Amino acid sequence: MHLIVRIFFLAIFVFVQLMERRVVITGMGVICPLGDSKESLWEAILAGRSGVARFERLPADYLPSKYGAEARMFTESIEDFGPLDKALQRNIRKSLKMMSREIAMGVAAAQKALGDANLRGGFAPDRAGVVYGMDHILTMPEEFAAGIAKCTDAQGRFHMEQWGERGLGEVNPLWLLKYLPNMPASHIAIFNELRGPNNSLTLREAASNLAVAESVRIITRGSADLMIAGATGTRVHPIRTLHVLTQEEIAGADEEVTDPAALSRPFDAHRTGMVLGEGAAALVLELRASAEARGATIWGEVVGFGSSTVQTPQGVGRRAKALANALNQALRMAQMQPEDVSHVHAHGLATHSSDIEEAQAIRQVFGDRGSAVPVVAAKSYFGNLGAAGGLVELIASLLAQRHGQLFRTLNYKTPDPECRLNVVREVMATPGETFANLSVTPQGQASVVLVRTA
Repeated sequence: MHLIVRIFFLAIFVFVQLMERRVVITGMGVICPLGDSKESLWEAILAGRSGVARFERLPADYLPSKYGAEARMFTESIEDFGPLDKALQRNIRKSLKMMSREIAMGVAAAQKALGDANLRGGFAPDRAGVVYGMDHILTMPEEFAAGIAKCTDAQGRFHMEQWGERGLGEVNPLWLLKYLPNMPASHIAIFNELRGPNNSLTLREAASNLAVAESVRIITRGSADLMIAGATGTRVHPIRTLHVLTQEEIAGADEEVTDPAALSRPFDAHRTGMVLGEGAAALVLELRASAEARGATIWGEVVGFGSSTVQTPQGVGRRAKALANALNQALRMAQMQPEDVSHVHAHGLATHSSDIEEAQAIRQVFGDRGSAVPVVAAKSYFGNLGAAGGLVELIASLLAQRHGQLFRTLNYKTPDPECRLNVVREVMATPGETFANLSVTPQGQASVVLVRTA
């Protein structure tokens, strides 16, 4: 009996200790179509400036949609990784040949976040780790071009049986390292001596929020004191772009476009589909006690999160149910009611079905307040950044809270009666104390993070 009592009180003690391990955001790094810093992101959003334009890195003349949101400021040079000491700069420069564009963006975002948190060094390496969200990374066609040419006859026929002997030797020996989805987290950990937990999540658009959620869990259960939570992704790629164009609803496809900036129209009755984009973002997450002790700038506290996957028996994603489940989970974890949420940062994909299902989820969870709670969608500025979108959007809401101005959803002019939401049309001075950040995939994987101002 005495042993049971002792175990009971020990369990209570451990629970209280874990509950006191509050996790805050102390650094942010951004690579996106609106610039390569949180300052440029905020400046563009507040000014209502879109990052959507005619493709420069893709053969636009041969694509059904000629417009997207490229991270044009990111040139994949060492200067894009922020201020670095000489040793770190040298190490990253040497490794660039092993990084695809997506990986390079992800590493750069993490380095910027570490710099923003003033955390280059000054932490226990064994108590610091990385969780990164990813898309599956597709190879650039030129990686195989020389090998394919060696196996192609004069009539233009490719002979697969010759590949092992004649073609494979033409492939760069480092090819695989440039495209493995675990490489962003690996590079970041090696460059910065983060020897704690390390994980990679390939969950498309849901990956950003889930990287944050997993990082918070790692810290609260005592496995680390500091984590880099990030994500990188793209829909701007010679092969991936073709995949998306043939599978999903894309704005500007096979139509005359006079104003590319007006293409991404979340929740608007005249939306025509999503815009393709690329980017990366990262957060530094750490224990509130240690952040306060070192005098760090605290941007917000992660107070709840949720995840849910819902599909029909035929494998069709049920996004409304998945988002509602994830929202309710996050609220329960935070011990909050829907009325405690000041604004919702919607996934806002701008496709017909996704927006309707998301609106249904918000109204289901928020009830009578579903048509009143302010809703924003930063995808109206830069489209779908793949796995990175959720984190760039989360950072946009953090910046809104810090500046006391809730930005408008670009291009929202005509309300859709099937999306009865309070979509923010003009800059407001009411971002509030707590926001919910929503993401969902076409397959019905939803993720939600609740953040409260510090």
